[in-house]
Amino acid sequence: MASPATTRTVRPLDGLRAEAAGPPGGRGGPCGPGAGLVAEHLRLLGAATDDTETSGFVVEGAGFAPLVARTAWSDAGADLTDEATVQAATGIMAVHGRRDGGPRGIAADYAATATGVLTVQGVLAGLLAQARGGQVAQVSTSASRAGLLAVSQYLAAAGADEGEAAELAPGGPPFTSADGTVFELETLDPGAWAAFWRVLGAPEKAVRAGWRPFQFRYATACAPFPEALHIAVRQIEWERIRYAAGVSGAQVCPLRSLADRGIPDAPPWNLVPYEATYPSGATAGSPQLAGGPLAGLTVLEAGRRIQAPLAAHLLGLLGAEIVRIEPPGGDPLRGMPPACSGISARWLALNRGKKAVEVDIKSAADRRRLRETTAGADVFLHNWAPGKAAELGLDHEHLAAVNPALVYAYTSGWADRLPGAPMGTDFMVQARTGVGEAVRPAGEPPAPSLMTLLDVLGGLLGAEAVLAGLLLRERTGNGVRVDSSLLGAADVLTAPALRRLAQGGDGRRPAGFRRPLPTADGWIAPTDTCAPAAAAYDLRGLPTVEALAQLRTHGLSATPVTADLAGLHHDPRFGGSISHDAHGAPAVPNPWSFL
Repeated sequence: MASPATTRTVRPLDGLRAEAAGPPGGRGGPCGPGAGLVAEHLRLLGAATDDTETSGFVVEGAGFAPLVARTAWSDAGADLTDEATVQAATGIMAVHGRRDGGPRGIAADYAATATGVLTVQGVLAGLLAQARGGQVAQVSTSASRAGLLAVSQYLAAAGADEGEAAELAPGGPPFTSADGTVFELETLDPGAWAAFWRVLGAPEKAVRAGWRPFQFRYATACAPFPEALHIAVRQIEWERIRYAAGVSGAQVCPLRSLADRGIPDAPPWNLVPYEATYPSGATAGSPQLAGGPLAGLTVLEAGRRIQAPLAAHLLGLLGAEIVRIEPPGGDPLRGMPPACSGISARWLALNRGKKAVEVDIKSAADRRRLRETTAGADVFLHNWAPGKAAELGLDHEHLAAVNPALVYAYTSGWADRLPGAPMGTDFMVQARTGVGEAVRPAGEPPAPSLMTLLDVLGGLLGAEAVLAGLLLRERTGNGVRVDSSLLGAADVLTAPALRRLAQGGDGRRPAGFRRPLPTADGWIAPTDTCAPAAAAYDLRGLPTVEALAQLRTHGLSATPVTADLAGLHHDPRFGGSISHDAHGAPAVPNPWSFL
């Protein structure tokens, strides 16, 4: 079996340097979205960096040709110039605000954070292409493309052949106990859901009616279950609620504040090289990598829901062949409504273009077949429950025995960093890590977003980790185990707020931060810098076009808020970049451009 490498710790960007690069022909330039995160991640991956605020970086050294990475707020829309306007235009405000009954901004810089991770992915992919004989000199991405990627599942549902499977209406967790504990509830089992509420004495009719919207909240970003359930828990002490969870099999988690956390002392991913026989540079001479930087590489993905499938989807967009490991009969989520040409629109958003192999992991023969299949793969990626891979004989040491050059990637909830933590799902991790406070401004009660913020960001970090592992393998000849998590995603998203707290400031943004202004026929979102002045104007009697014009006469910038994601297809701010796949499902643009 493969064992951890005994040589000194090596990182994929050791020996490289990243310096500021502004607009073509100059140095420096305005700071691009996610620039600080890009510099930090390049540094964590081994590159020497400077502290210049920049719209781009030149990464070079250690035998690599210079690679320029650029970020921008938008590719085409002149009025998309900051976090607020990008959230407004791409539909992030609409989805995040569904629980509250109207668009509202995420107080954390979500689009910029996603842009930063995508930029680092582009750098790693470009360098990997160079190492494999390709010629990549520049990669660019934008916050507008990152925002569209973040809402891609919701956009796909909006463009499906049929309506939503559950009601889109205000409502949802968290809950509040009689003694004031605000908490999240999680269960994937309808029996545990019913048992939990029966212990608390909730009305049976409300319990039955509540399960479907609660179950579908991951898909719809809202959960309009009966108010009777909120009323029931408001009459019961927290210890009794904990007891009900314990005996029913459901799980509860109190919302933690940002002040309860320190600045994380671990990177958002972990790379562990193993002794291997993979010859460095063996894939050089690939056919010009015409299909993308990862052309010719194979990824086996055993992923469910969002995190791992999204990571694999991104690797596929970069040119890798993705083979999904699905249970007998296929992934049941293929049939999740709403559908496009008979296939789940949401499923297509993350899995279009992937091949599939059915494997019964409960069968010893099928597990042996899966181990043998990894001999011809470059990456094995999964997000099974903690301990399941080892139980099945499919953990890293088992697969590395078959293929010591394998990049083995595990995308988890907690990365084994918080013993005794609750179920590692998006909303529970949001609750436990202070995200519920970071995403809402002061003056509003903390609440985890019902948009799957961490599943998406966790998928982005998972792909980043795999790319780092592939580059490390290419440079050293070692197979690599890479780990990423939803906890790592929460660390990345809340890092700016935690730093403000550590410096004696307020971790939360001020009251009213990123609240769109209503007009006669919709909403508009001022830029973050113009918002305080724009709020002084009452625009409710003006059509959106006239409201924007009035603000411009006062030197204030704003953009219309996308309230219906179906309208994104024709939105001139995106220049017709949203296409449709072979099933008719909406497909957002590739987040990177390579030259």
